[in-house]
Amino acid sequence: MEAAAQGEASIQDEAVDKSNFKECNQIAFYRRQKLLHPGKSLYRALLDTVTLSDENVKFQIIHEENKVLLQVEIYEIEGNIFRLKINEAAPLRARYEVPDVLIKEPTTQKLSVSQKEGGVLVLTSVNEDYKLRVTENPFQVELQFKDETVMSMNSNGLLYFEHLQPPPSDRKPTAENEEAAGDSSKDNQEDLGLWQEKFGSFLDIKAHGPSSVGMDFSLHGFDHLYGIPQHTESLLLKNTSDGDAYRLYNLDIFGHKIHDKIGIYGSVPLLIAHKPDRTSGIFWLNSSETLVDINTKAVAEHVPTESAADISKQRAVPLTDVRWMSESGIIDVFLLMGPTAFDIFKQFAQLTGTQALPPLFSLGYHQCRWNYEDEQDVKAVDAGFDEHDIPYDVIWLDIEHTDGKRYFTWDKKKFQNPKKMQELLRKKKRKLVVIVDPHIKADPMYTLYSQGKEKGYFVKDRNGKDFEGICWPGSSYYLDFTNPEVRKWYADQFAFKTYKGSTNILFVWNDMNEPSVFKGAELTMQKDAVHYNNWEHRELHNLYGFYQQMATAEGLIKRSSGKERPFVLTRSFFAGSQKYGKQGLAACLPYRFVFFSLACNTDVGGFIGDPEPELLVRWYQAGAYQPFFRGHSNMKSKRREPWLFGEKNTQIIREAIRERYVLLPYLYTLFYRAHTEAEPVMRPLWIEFPEKLETFGVEDEYMLGNALLVYPVTDKEAKAVNVLLPGSEEVWYDFRKFKRMEDQGTLKIPVTLENACAVGELYLDDGHSFQYLHKKQFLYRKFTFHKNILSSRREVNGGKETGLGNFQGGKEKEVVFTYDTKTAVLILENLALRIDSDWEICIK
Repeated sequence: MEAAAQGEASIQDEAVDKSNFKECNQIAFYRRQKLLHPGKSLYRALLDTVTLSDENVKFQIIHEENKVLLQVEIYEIEGNIFRLKINEAAPLRARYEVPDVLIKEPTTQKLSVSQKEGGVLVLTSVNEDYKLRVTENPFQVELQFKDETVMSMNSNGLLYFEHLQPPPSDRKPTAENEEAAGDSSKDNQEDLGLWQEKFGSFLDIKAHGPSSVGMDFSLHGFDHLYGIPQHTESLLLKNTSDGDAYRLYNLDIFGHKIHDKIGIYGSVPLLIAHKPDRTSGIFWLNSSETLVDINTKAVAEHVPTESAADISKQRAVPLTDVRWMSESGIIDVFLLMGPTAFDIFKQFAQLTGTQALPPLFSLGYHQCRWNYEDEQDVKAVDAGFDEHDIPYDVIWLDIEHTDGKRYFTWDKKKFQNPKKMQELLRKKKRKLVVIVDPHIKADPMYTLYSQGKEKGYFVKDRNGKDFEGICWPGSSYYLDFTNPEVRKWYADQFAFKTYKGSTNILFVWNDMNEPSVFKGAELTMQKDAVHYNNWEHRELHNLYGFYQQMATAEGLIKRSSGKERPFVLTRSFFAGSQKYGKQGLAACLPYRFVFFSLACNTDVGGFIGDPEPELLVRWYQAGAYQPFFRGHSNMKSKRREPWLFGEKNTQIIREAIRERYVLLPYLYTLFYRAHTEAEPVMRPLWIEFPEKLETFGVEDEYMLGNALLVYPVTDKEAKAVNVLLPGSEEVWYDFRKFKRMEDQGTLKIPVTLENACAVGELYLDDGHSFQYLHKKQFLYRKFTFHKNILSSRREVNGGKETGLGNFQGGKEKEVVFTYDTKTAVLILENLALRIDSDWEICIK
């Protein structure tokens, strides 16, 4: 489901009530950080503490008033990445540093010190193109490329670091100990939420006190920013100076509205800035609640002139300030220097991993509903697709298929023989996806509960007891997926001998894993709940779903002895989730979601309500061109199988779904590129046309790969749409009619048969196993059309040749072709060419 609360009316009312969720001014650490205004920083760098090693450069900074020392570490990482870490030099206890998100400790390169005098430390990169200029007083860092400042840190003096302190009862009431946010009187403490914080009837007890961190970044020359999902805002990030900041805090918000900066199901703390000649990124590695303020302005810059005496000419250039504020943890930030968008994607993937290569079936059409009632219902829906000649690959079962919301079980009356049901699907080469949520029903007779209880595998409350919350089963307990032992045990639950009634065509949907707690603060887990190694939930909230998906994917791989690729769709996600499967994103607009090669979907037809047939048809047409294609609705919506809206609409929907299957080889190739090269499957126009300013804010059309431009029709009774066809050298064709689009002010260069050139790729493998990885058993072809020769060649991938397709073309053969000068379409027939052969077609 894309929403949490539909069971009881009272629960549903809670879920849709916005008063259940905080506004920024109700968040204590945000209020505390906003007390620090732009100006001269109180932090000073101690340049006499600088130490240089092969790994990094270290030095300390000191707060001029509270005299607390912080340790600064600067790293250069291979591939135009720089890392800045700031932690307490001597913390009262260890501060949380995000584990498991980075695929490995990044490979570093040795920075050199090129200047250390006059209150300035200059560090130079290995290739000498980049310099980090550290100013002593006030402390700030400028990152320069060939002496031009790209980004600066703490230039507005907003570095914020609340050092850990003993509780008020354990310390002397001296002024030195009260610096965290001013005076520590009772009223002020309650207002600033230093040691406890109220929201409605909920009280958050902060056992370790205030620990918030924050920093400002200035992006020079940039005024187009994207990223930091998941929000329902526009593609371009907006200034927040007149309203709420962007919030990164995974929440189960039912019926969320568009154009809202509140966080919903997932969080990826990656922000991307773009201008025509450069793309840069900031990856803020922090899993606690995080808020992002954005302010774009124009600053004066001198214009170089030939006359040395003429210094009066100036021009206005953009400057965007970005302020990151997190509730806890340390400052650990990666500066991705691009310089192109595709470089940014590779750099992010180098750190957190690429998109998992999905099994081929998962790119087909999926049919889902809350809930298909029983085996007969599943059989009837499955037969309906055959009867109406509509292709589909996967049918899904929601929570009602279980025995009383006990996951890994079946309702014994409704699903008496789940294996037989799966065998019927298997014969048609179809799959089943079932829901497995993280909450466990409190029932001593339920094996998962009794084992979890006995082994101590549940998250604890602040008093050391198992944390109890309300979710679909009623009273529930929450598995602590941050514990590696729990993840291993959970993965073992997917074994065929343990998960009775499951087969190898059954795959998994992790829902409600923000985690959703119906009667919790903001419908999620208390921040003072306690996890493995005694970490509070506040430290790692945004990682909870990440860890469940990790364990689920591992379980599906283990059950096949490592032979089969898993399919796991998760609702909650974080940076790095792409390694384990797909993320069910609630909306594809804005398209900034695609930066992370995530699978984007909009529940075709919408989760709530009953769309008119025209809207449903348009939804199918749009969904067919998105990376993940699933029809889904809730139990109160009318049935929406594609054949229920009249023959005319059935025919149009059938054509849309069939188009999806025509596109599968192209889509599968795109996912392979995402897996190997970190290229996003779905792309805003500006990524493909980075120098075209007119594309920077376009969000009603997008690119699927580098070849297909998609414009979803969203207006009722639309008769025409205005489509931007960007680029000056591109030739655009109507995908369905194979007709060249006429010039309309965008396409200005005429193309003839003699001067055309094009390239394309095709990736194929068995569609389900890891043989492509272990034995290089796949086919990867590159097609080129140049100087009237169309050729197919085996593509070399990563220095290793494929394990298939080592064939040569046959004898020369003449064939007749037709060429339409109006549509610029060439048609060749009866070629009888093997896809796994090298061949050439010469047009004379």
